[in-house]
Amino acid sequence: MASNNGGTVITIDNFATSMSQFSTSAPNQLYGLVDMGSNGIRFSISDLTIPRLLHCIYRERAPISLYDALHESSPTAKPFNFSPTIITRVADTLSRFSSICDSYFVPRDHISVFATEAMRTAHNRDEMLAAIKEATGLNVDILSPGMESLFGAMGARSGYTGVDGLFMDLGGGSVQMTYVNSGTGEGEGMEEGYDILAAGAARSLPFGAAKMTLALSAESTAHSTKTELRTRMKETYEELITKFPKLRQQSESKEGITIYFCGGGFRGYGSMLMHTDPIQPYPIPAIGGYTVPGNRFIKWQEMLHVNNYEEGKIFGMSKRRREQFPAIVSVVQSLVEAIPKIKQVIFCSGGNREGVLYMKLAPAIRESHPLALLPGGAPNQDPKVLDHIVQILLTAMPEGYPAILSHELLHFVARNTWQSMGDPDGANSAKALHNPITGMLAGLPGMTHEIRAVIALTMSARWGNELGRVDRGVHDNLRALVGHETAWWCDYIGMLASFLATIMPALPVSETVLPNKVRMQASTANGLGKKGHHVGIRLKLFVAPKVQLGVQIGDLEGMFRKVGKGMPLKWKVEAELEDL
Repeated sequence: MASNNGGTVITIDNFATSMSQFSTSAPNQLYGLVDMGSNGIRFSISDLTIPRLLHCIYRERAPISLYDALHESSPTAKPFNFSPTIITRVADTLSRFSSICDSYFVPRDHISVFATEAMRTAHNRDEMLAAIKEATGLNVDILSPGMESLFGAMGARSGYTGVDGLFMDLGGGSVQMTYVNSGTGEGEGMEEGYDILAAGAARSLPFGAAKMTLALSAESTAHSTKTELRTRMKETYEELITKFPKLRQQSESKEGITIYFCGGGFRGYGSMLMHTDPIQPYPIPAIGGYTVPGNRFIKWQEMLHVNNYEEGKIFGMSKRRREQFPAIVSVVQSLVEAIPKIKQVIFCSGGNREGVLYMKLAPAIRESHPLALLPGGAPNQDPKVLDHIVQILLTAMPEGYPAILSHELLHFVARNTWQSMGDPDGANSAKALHNPITGMLAGLPGMTHEIRAVIALTMSARWGNELGRVDRGVHDNLRALVGHETAWWCDYIGMLASFLATIMPALPVSETVLPNKVRMQASTANGLGKKGHHVGIRLKLFVAPKVQLGVQIGDLEGMFRKVGKGMPLKWKVEAELEDL
């Protein structure tokens, strides 16, 4: 369905046609996107040179609430109509965004503008579309509720590898709910096109943060709105578990279901959870990847109390978001009442804009592992050499190490072990610590907060954990985030990497050289330590004599005595060096 003024309503049926104009094979890989949401207008430019990373190089938000604009209380205002003033303001804002795209040399056919609930319900949306067209030459795609759910869910999904759970998006005008399983989905019909199936199953409920705030402000509508919200939330959830047996299995399991959240409303709730997290100060600022167990998530009364009575700035919470927080809590409360058991919730930085980009990628690229694509390491590294280094690390890791230490994560360690070898002492530990949380990797997908913390701790340990007082506090809180056992393994793997860089100061040029230089063998053991009272790892290091030249055997063996130093776990590593 098309508007006379250049606006198109995108539905599931015409989705493929709307995406066909997009290509990621063009020489210029910059793409501009504008999301005209109910609470604000968001703009970004992304570089898809490495498509899977959806790397954003510019972003801006215009604080224009289209929902509020449809409900102005001035004497001349018409309900569900944009005033001439707001139409001019929006057109001018998009004109600014268009000029920014021009300054970055974004091709005109790489610019997409789309709108959601407020534009769907506006009586005079054609006037808005015409003004935007005249000011910028751009068309606006109005997303149907199903497409809004699809893009929101896929934008959230873009940050991770495999997902299986509810996806919810809380905007200003509506809340979306669907189920996404990116695995094989045997028996679910999810083997192919899980994204389209998720969009087809999605439901859009008219209980966005701005809309709920307005309804709750009037005594005449507050009670009925809350009642309707609870009823429809429960009905929607029951409909989904009826349609998807795997979701029902999750729901009936001892652990419960996983929920992925996107949208400003839910991110606001996540910011409040982060503000009250047991780990303080919380060491990772970005909300994307923040994971909370269900027993904390359900404490909406505590979150509401903090919002109502704590003065001063709360990170991630604007004045408007705090005003809307009671409405956000009403949505959370209804969700908690509808779902018997919540295992965990994961807050996602991606949203509609990331979803639009993600869905325009080839399926093979969409499903690739983003961790393997993260930047870092010296140029021209041989993948075969790196794979062999990963295998060496694995030979030093007895069974029972945490599953989060995946092959992809160890590959990242291998790629970055020989980086910055010429930097001064003490600099690399701090750089490695901050890189995943506030550095070059901070805005890139593929990492929950736990994975970011594991990378930070492991690479800091690779450089000996030489940290100043301020960084030591961040380091300790990252350890608390991952837990004592995982933190110990981070120390151990970092020391293995440091050992390899000591005996081989340059990354080997061929995988055939490595077997002649070093091998490792490890087993769990009791009776370690001077008095034989500790458990841990007995590590044998087989090193070629030429590689040992100029390095004291005792120094190499002694490196591993530092593993876990100062940590609650008293696990030890006893290393023994032998000639290869």
